[in-house]
Amino acid sequence: MRESLFGHLEASLHGYLGELTRRAPSGAPDLATVELPRVVAALRALLDDHRPDPDGRCPTCRTRLFTRAPAPCRAYLTAHLCLLVTEDTEEAALH
Repeated sequence: MRESLFGHLEASLHGYLGELTRRAPSGAPDLATVELPRVVAALRALLDDHRPDPDGRCPTCRTRLFTRAPAPCRAYLTAHLCLLVTEDTEEAALH
C-alpha cells in the first residue's frame, strides 16, 4: 500500500520537531542560532496564511462558499494556546 504525501509530510515534520525537543535540554548551540529562527519563520508563514479579513474572520478556514469563517481561526487559537497560555500557566505555578 502506498503512503500518502500527507503521511510523508506529517512523519517528516513530527520527526524534525521531535529531534528539536530531544536536543533542547542539551543546549545545542545551533538550536538558538539556526533552528529557532526557522521554526519562527514557519509559524509566521502559517499564520500569514490565516490572516483574518477586515471582519476578523479567517478566509483560509472557511469550509463552504456561503458560510462564515471562524473567528478567531484554529491556527491562531492553537498557536496562542500552545505558546502563550501554557507560558502563563507555568509562570503562575512558579509563583
